[in-house]
Amino acid sequence: MHLDWTALGQVTAVSIGVTVAVVVVFALGVLGLARLEGAPAQQGRSAALGRTQAALCFLACAAVVAYGIFLIVPQFH
Repeated sequence: MHLDWTALGQVTAVSIGVTVAVVVVFALGVLGLARLEGAPAQQGRSAALGRTQAALCFLACAAVVAYGIFLIVPQFH
């Protein structure tokens, strides 16, 4: 049995990189939601910015999850 260690290392590196990226984007979405809580003391612009940031970040996370499911389920190909 022969293992392609280079391919295994590439898969591992990409997996770790994407995992870290999704966690960071999700954390930025949570930060956007936290801006909504502090919005009454501030102007409406901060609330709109926080809501937009949260929506875009959570949408990006959902897109990554949907793409992963697309890759795993053979009926989608």
